[in-house]
Amino acid sequence: QVQLVESGGGLVQPGGSLRLSCAASGRTFSSYVMAWFRQAPGKEREFVAAIRWSGGSTDYADSVKGRFTISRDNVKNMVYLQMNSLKPEDTAVYYCAARSLPYLSRYSYEYGSWGQGTQVTVSS
Repeated sequence: QVQLVESGGGLVQPGGSLRLSCAASGRTFSSYVMAWFRQAPGKEREFVAAIRWSGGSTDYADSVKGRFTISRDNVKNMVYLQMNSLKPEDTAVYYCAARSLPYLSRYSYEYGSWGQGTQVTVSS
């Protein structure tokens, strides 16, 4: 059983930065893909970024490319999402997700484990 716990959300002004963290436990993650999704009020959950635990290849949604960076710490079993140049439209609940296959995916239904989410609000 995979457990994922997000942290690091909060209120930030437009143009500011936040770093989200996801603590992963319960498995050996070497063959996993980890991802961040987000869901704004009244909208569907959408893909943000993904990373292969082994090798570190990444994928980003066009809306965050160049502003967000996903990374992982293999020793600490942590996944991070560094978010820079934040915009009001980045406001959402951000979820960490895990997929037990080593192939990057943008589809939420292909991820079997989810955290509880952390709120990010970008507002002046």
